[in-house]
This record gives sequence, structure tokens and C-alpha cells, in this order.
Amino acid sequence: MSLDQLEARKSALLVIDLQNAFIHEKGTLGVSGLDTKRLATIVSPLQKLIKRCQDAGVPVIWTKQEHFATDHSRARKKLAGHTSKRKQVSALAGSWDEEFVDELKPLSEVNPEFVIRKHRFGAFYETRLEMMLRMLGVQHLFVTGATTNACVETSIREAYLRDFDVIAVDDCISGVNGEWEETAKKVWGHYLCELSDSKSMIEWIDSQSAPRVLEYGHQLILVDDIDTSVKFYTEQLGFTIRPAKPLADGRAFTAFHQGIALTQGREGGHRQLDHIAFEVNDVRAMSQKLKAAGVKFFNELHDGPYGLTIYIADPDGTKVELYQVGATAS
Repeated sequence: MSLDQLEARKSALLVIDLQNAFIHEKGTLGVSGLDTKRLATIVSPLQKLIKRCQDAGVPVIWTKQEHFATDHSRARKKLAGHTSKRKQVSALAGSWDEEFVDELKPLSEVNPEFVIRKHRFGAFYETRLEMMLRMLGVQHLFVTGATTNACVETSIREAYLRDFDVIAVDDCISGVNGEWEETAKKVWGHYLCELSDSKSMIEWIDSQSAPRVLEYGHQLILVDDIDTSVKFYTEQLGFTIRPAKPLADGRAFTAFHQGIALTQGREGGHRQLDHIAFEVNDVRAMSQKLKAAGVKFFNELHDGPYGLTIYIADPDGTKVELYQVGATAS
């Protein structure tokens, strides 16, 4: 699939259960006779992918499966659960079995607040994951981890049912049975998610990290009387005011959620357009790129109404504002 329709700033990487219990040969699955070498093949590509996401500011969220030696909830069941098929209870709280594998453990410590403890297959079930994703502004969820047919598949279904865009990163997902895994991924691709790979995701992050415009900001219109104009747009047309700081030059300034902004200063000859504005992902890098291209600057980097800002001229001389939300000159 093409990732071009997605946005890195609205994405997160979910790393499911990369723990000794499920990956290490001396962990629960290994001592239970399962092929941990197959499971461990995802560690190397995951290591590279996680580093790239963290460097690019894409949240990396980890799940850590955790169990207790005595589980009264499971004990009530009449039919044997999957845990009875193992030589021991996996990922016991506080055990080595529960810990992330050594290759990835330092990466999990970069943002410890992004570690989610779970007690069943699903990453969303009885955890704070959904609220965290909403708080981070995530719409596109890239899913990786172990194991394919249990925790990964359950989490993919949970994410899909919550209306996230779900992308399974194929070479960063492993399971205990190749035949099951192949069938599962066919079902996922038809119903639940798109499948990609770590190379494609890294290339996509690289392209998303290059200086670029993210979205339209506003068009600033020069008016004769700003109070009269604001009243017209709000009372007659139903516009709503978008909170913003004053312009850097001190002029009165009112922006609307509907995409235009007003300032005092209309001149003879019916000149009304002051400038158009766009949000960018990296205004400092954009500034360097434009200077190298010989583009005319009206204003260098400074703190504007929405963040760190530059004003440049397009080929026809129209003033264009480019700003980065959250960035400052200091």
C-alpha cells in the first residue's frame, strides 16, 4: 500500500509484547517448546524502525503483558485457557520473563510513560491506551509485535473497531505458526487493516520529515474598520473566532476558524489581501531551503500569532506566511 495519504504527525507505532516471555529462548514460549528463533526475527527490523520513529517524533507505545501467579478471574473458568498449554505462567509480574528483550529495552526507556501494562491479549482491553492515543492526536496506528494470532490480532481488531486507521507492519510481526500467520494476514487485509513493511514506513517518515507545508492556515484580509468587519462575519455569516496572539507588528488581528483573518489597513485601489498563511512541519529547515533557492523574505524567523514564523514572497510577489505550531524563536 501507499502511505502517502497518511500523516506522520497523526501517527503512532504500537510495539506489542516484545518481552523475554515470548521472544527469548529461555522465556516461557521457549521452554514450552515453541520456535523462539522465528519469533525473534522481528527484533532487528523493529530496532531500526523504533529508532527512526523516535528520532522523527512519532510516538512509540509499548505494551507489556503482565500476569500474576494466582489469577482468580481465570480460575473461575470451567474450560482450560491457553495458559494451561505452557510449562509456566508467562510474564509474571516482577520477573525476568516480563522484561522487554535486551536489544529493545533501552528504547523502551526513552519515553517510559508510553509503556502500557496489560493483563489480557488486547492492547486496548482495560488499559489507558485509547485515551493516550486520543491525547496524542493519533489517527493512524502502525502495529508491530508478538504474537500474530493472539495479542497482535486482538489489538488490531480493537483498533479497527475504534475507527483508527490501522497498518500492520508485516516484517515486524511474528507468531508461533507460519500457516496460521499467513491466514491471519489475509483476513486482516480484507477486513481490518492495510499491510506494509518497515522499509516503506521508514521511507515514508523520511519524506514526511522533509520541510513541507502541512495545511492551509488563513488568508489575511485588509479592512477599513475591523470592528465592523468582525461583527459582519460573526453575526451575519456565523463565523467563529479562532484564538490568536496579535500580529508581530502590533496591528489589530482577528482570525476565524473558517479560514480567513482580518486586520486594519485597507488602502486605496481596493487592495484587500495582506497575505495567505500555511502551517509547516519545520519552519527552520523550510527557511534554509527557501534562502538557498533565492526566495525573497519579507520577515525572518520570529514569534508569530501561531508559532515560529517567516514571511516570504511567491513568484508573483504575494506575501506568504509559513508558521510552525509550538516552535519559538528562543
